[in-house]
Amino acid sequence: MTTAGTPATPGSGPLLGVRVLELAGIGPGPFAAMLLADLGADVVRVDRPGGPGLGIDPARDVTNRNKRSILVDLKSPDGPARVLELAERADILIEGYRPGVAERLGIGPEECHARNPRLVYGRMTGWGQDGPLADRAGHDVAYIALTGTLGMIGRPDEPPAVPANLLGDYAGGSLYLVVGVLAALHHARVTGTGQVVDAAIVDGTAHLSAMIHGMIAAGGWQDRRGANLLDGGCPYYGTYETADGRYMAVGALEERFYEEFLCLLGLEDLVPARKDWTRWGELRERIAARFAARTRDEWTAVFEGTDACVAPVLSLREAPHHPHLAARGTFTDHGGITQPAPAPRFSATPTAVRTGPALPGADTETVARDWGRPAPVNEEPVTDAG
Repeated sequence: MTTAGTPATPGSGPLLGVRVLELAGIGPGPFAAMLLADLGADVVRVDRPGGPGLGIDPARDVTNRNKRSILVDLKSPDGPARVLELAERADILIEGYRPGVAERLGIGPEECHARNPRLVYGRMTGWGQDGPLADRAGHDVAYIALTGTLGMIGRPDEPPAVPANLLGDYAGGSLYLVVGVLAALHHARVTGTGQVVDAAIVDGTAHLSAMIHGMIAAGGWQDRRGANLLDGGCPYYGTYETADGRYMAVGALEERFYEEFLCLLGLEDLVPARKDWTRWGELRERIAARFAARTRDEWTAVFEGTDACVAPVLSLREAPHHPHLAARGTFTDHGGITQPAPAPRFSATPTAVRTGPALPGADTETVARDWGRPAPVNEEPVTDAG
């Protein structure tokens, strides 16, 4: 199905014809909406005058690519009505307010479903819509702390390592919201009934650790950092510093990969230490000494084309130039910004970065035309960062 105003174009993606209304926020909500937009949905972001307070030039906020934007002051007399007009025409709505805020503004699920019973109403929060902490402020690091996942990351003799906001906001938050709203959209199209999707970062992040909880139950995982096969406790699954202060990543778990890894290091005598935990200290020390003897690029050349499961640890600026990622087009340049290309990939409905970041309010007229609603006459688009 193709909605009027969204003609099929190359790179449109499998969600062509799906309308998404995003109430502007920061973090996981915008990223989830970007993913839906990358997949071809017509995402209209409702920005508020003054912006979301992220402190980034809107023209460089990649999470707003492939979207369109209108300005609505939700505290103005006609603000909620304008949002409800759009919700009436949308398939999915995404909001990231604290519980109860959307209801107080008059744009909560009850009001929206009264206008559009088929609407999928996606709610993105850290703590969830209920529970003792639901009304509390928070950020990624606090959410993942309570789930036990933060405590898994890092060396045993150092504080837990903070994984940017990738684990909580984006993996435990955005991706679970996207899975939820797409599943609910399928249900709505089969039954004609929409629903509310409560996507909480604590829930999603906890869910990500399902395998680890199974390993704990089976006695195959110790509930402490740096003591397990996949958390840096194993000397052949981790990172090692090289002579130039850079790092190599090692993941030689299987026996044949492990043997090839040690052979290329010139440490064949340590092959029997693979399952002998009493020798892991010795194994780690000798591997570290070998890596410290050459630069990262020299070791990269040694392991190139092998099955030793070793790779250089690249920076964000280096990654797009790696031959494999360049050959696959994992990164793309659009509007002067190097950025990750849409993922995953589709054989029949390929995706693309179609437009750069939507500037707040820049698409008011085209959205009014395509979504069949009156265009306001009293708001101007934002054209720069100010």
